[in-house]
Amino acid sequence: MFVATLLTSPKAPRLDPALVEALRNAWGGGEALWLAPDLAAEFPLAQKPGNLWQVWEDLQRQGVDLAVQPAEGRRKTMLLADMDSTMIEQECIDELAEEAGVGAHVREITARAMNGELDFEGALTERVALLRGLDAGVIERVLETRITPMPGGRELVATMQANGGHAVLVSGGFTAFTDRIAALLGFDESRANTLLIDGGRLTGEVARPILGRAAKVEALEQISARLGLGAADVLAVGDGANDLGMLGRAGTGVALHAKPAVAAQCALRINHGDLTALLYLQGYSADDFVR
Repeated sequence: MFVATLLTSPKAPRLDPALVEALRNAWGGGEALWLAPDLAAEFPLAQKPGNLWQVWEDLQRQGVDLAVQPAEGRRKTMLLADMDSTMIEQECIDELAEEAGVGAHVREITARAMNGELDFEGALTERVALLRGLDAGVIERVLETRITPMPGGRELVATMQANGGHAVLVSGGFTAFTDRIAALLGFDESRANTLLIDGGRLTGEVARPILGRAAKVEALEQISARLGLGAADVLAVGDGANDLGMLGRAGTGVALHAKPAVAAQCALRINHGDLTALLYLQGYSADDFVR
């Protein structure tokens, strides 16, 4: 058995009941269950529809996300989440670069790296080198004035934890940011790279080894094993090319507002919903959320 989930942006809930019923009837699905009025609904299916992606593209133009996945085991006990442009709305290195006066150049490199056009480690090394000499105090200023959590993040973490889940923040970014964001959103633990500082200024280097795509997969395997879980018990979410390894390894991998080349390789894609979409995908209703 499968389950089809339809959802839209919480900022402008506009999921039409007639649309849900029309798709349910077209696919021969079971009774629709509304997880949140005007926002999210699901219905069971006997098999995965052959025209899934054609329908998905049609619904995208209407501002609606569609996901079809196996019904059994979709509620997970471990969350493995990327940070930049996933749990927060920004890319931390881009914000630091703005302070260093090289914002436009670094943003271009970041976009290409996240879309898989550049080697992640090489691109990170190049961008960090441009921050050499920057006052380390800028990190605190960026955190306070430029960084905002992605909507729905607190609910996602708290609701999964309330149901026995373990939340891990794993980032190709920097511990100076992940430590703060992990505490803010309630994560159980975090992993990231370390910016090297000497005399109160950034040296333009990152401590080795650099945490990239392979290290995120390693985190998934190490932490799930430590908890007595399998990869099938993990829900992973990310947006960039360096997330593809963990998204493919996890029982459920979700591309959230992902770069085109990344989304194309993922079966579950959320472009309109926020992080609460990951709760709806697991069958939680809005009434189940821990806020």
